[in-house]
Amino acid sequence: MLTAADTGAGGQQKPYLVNGANSLTFGIMVFGCPLFSILANRYGLRRVLILGTLGYAPYSASLYTNNRYGVEWFVLFGGVTCGIAASALWSSEGAIALGYGGIGDRGKYTGIWLGLRELGQLIGSSIQLSLNVKDGNRGKVGYSTYLVLIGLQCLGLPLALLISHPSKVIRADGTRIPDPTAQKAVLGEFRKLWVQVKKKHILLLIPILVGFNWNGTYQGIYLTNYFSVRARTLGSLTSGIAATTANMFWGWFFDQRFFSRPVLARITWFTFAVVMLALFGWQFANERLYEDTKPTIDWEAAGFGRGFAVNVVFRFMNESHYMFVYWLLGVFNDDLETLTLTVGIVRCFESVGSCLSFGIGAAEVSPMVNLIVAFVMFVLCIPTTSWVVFMVPEHPESAIKDDESLQASDLAGNAAERG
Repeated sequence: MLTAADTGAGGQQKPYLVNGANSLTFGIMVFGCPLFSILANRYGLRRVLILGTLGYAPYSASLYTNNRYGVEWFVLFGGVTCGIAASALWSSEGAIALGYGGIGDRGKYTGIWLGLRELGQLIGSSIQLSLNVKDGNRGKVGYSTYLVLIGLQCLGLPLALLISHPSKVIRADGTRIPDPTAQKAVLGEFRKLWVQVKKKHILLLIPILVGFNWNGTYQGIYLTNYFSVRARTLGSLTSGIAATTANMFWGWFFDQRFFSRPVLARITWFTFAVVMLALFGWQFANERLYEDTKPTIDWEAAGFGRGFAVNVVFRFMNESHYMFVYWLLGVFNDDLETLTLTVGIVRCFESVGSCLSFGIGAAEVSPMVNLIVAFVMFVLCIPTTSWVVFMVPEHPESAIKDDESLQASDLAGNAAERG
């Protein structure tokens, strides 16, 4: 789903109000994602997905009114609607992407899902660039840009109606998916969620879920502070291309059998860690260069490539991390009910990180402080994620229905609801 934040601080001249609204959005998602994963198992993925398409357009509309008329309260209200919708959308579409395909196709389906998520940005940013191509100054994008975003986001509802029910899905190997809503009790799902949270690989992934995307807030501030309007819209377009490329490449690569899954996980993660540390070094050098002079970097200016390319590569690596984490989860579990709950847990902890990082971004502290915090958060996730990649199995765990403790929880939940 395309969001206005992809233009760098929502396309505004100052990033602080939008970062505050984003912090509010992700604060809601901390609680909303686990809740909607439970509701999806009880009432169906399709219903929750439809609900998830309804809150993005109001947020873009709020940015339109702020850009054109200076209205600020609506931006915070839009952050609330976006948080509720995003909780439902991510919980349901992530489960569909991971659970509808078999384990051998999990990388491909995850890549298609995350790649399609970037399609809106590619279309929207292309239009934005055409509308702002003559503006070589620093400032905010034109308000007509948001009308394009609103129109694209309104397409989500009719498209969500086309999603098939799990019982109608036939995988490539001929197997079917059991209906995850059959005889499910909400209280029992809460117990199953808690069982999943306590699993070792989930606990060890918490640091990377909270910390790896902190640099995204810094990147929005970086583009807003140092780049012209048209350079920022070009950044939105090229970032979308970089993210789509990452999704397609890793979606293909993770399904190949060049290595066993445990070996593949280790090679991928340690390569990521080295590249990210090098990228942070590059970004520190840029920030140190720009923080005193406060340049307005346009694509016609000398040194544009040095300042611009690091943002694009960061976006590629951030999306690569998304792919890697979701692929890891799919390797540990193959059951749709479990995956739905796990996606809710993942988005919960990701939202904790985004809420805190955008909260820092909303405070008027120096960009260097934001960058240092992002670097520290990434370093902290290296040892725990390394532990997880040495736990990766060749084949996923058995279905959740075969877990005796979860069966007991489900029976207890059913009994409690009947009582």
